Amino acid sequence: MKTNTCCFFGHRTIKETEELKNKLRDAVEKLIVEENVDTFLFGSKSRFDSLCLEIVTKLKEKYPHIKRIYVRAEFPTIDDSYKAYLLKSYEDTYYPSKIIGSGKAVYIERNYEMIDKSLFCIAYYDEDYIPKKRKSGTKIALDYAIKKKRNTIVFP
Repeated sequence: MKTNTCCFFGHRTIKETEELKNKLRDAVEKLIVEENVDTFLFGSKSRFDSLCLEIVTKLKEKYPHIKRIYVRAEFPTIDDSYKAYLLKSYEDTYYPSKIIGSGKAVYIERNYEMIDKSLFCIAYYDEDYIPKKRKSGTKIALDYAIKKKRNTIVFP
């Protein structure tokens, strides 16, 4: 676990408001300033991930030392052109070797990887959004972060 690392996870769709954006930006900036967080881990496939990336990217203008890392759940190996594309938005990307062969659980395993490597987690969890026919990946990740005693900030 890295003490200066924060990961993000949340639902694919969110109730995006200016209030949420402002609170999220304030929470991230507080981690940078007060907790010396300089590394942010991102997944994909959710609007929450995209919003967090937008916010951290904007804060990078003020705090150029921070790093954005994309933790892939797809494509264990990538070619140079795809890597170059990703590095336009991130400082680094990797595919955790321990998630190879995870099948349908690959996103859950990727989230576990990010949580394991972080002291802080920022999540978007809305009970009204929980799917009825399957387990919520966000709920699984949130329960795991709590079990691992991560400092977790939950929105909305």
